[in-house]
Amino acid sequence: REREREREREREREREREREREREREREREREREKGERERERERERERERQGDTGTIGCPGSCQFQLL
Repeated sequence: REREREREREREREREREREREREREREREREREKGERERERERERERERQGDTGTIGCPGSCQFQLL
């Protein structure tokens, strides 16, 4: 009986470690996704600068059609 309880505790610890690894993988995917989004945003910003776009549509400089 004592050994049975010990094996049960060991299985429980193993399940807990597995859950912890899964949470860590989830956090890693989240970080990768956020990094990708920031990188795409910087790329869009550089593209706008190359085109001389200041956030307006249809006319250079100041314009009533602001991009939101």
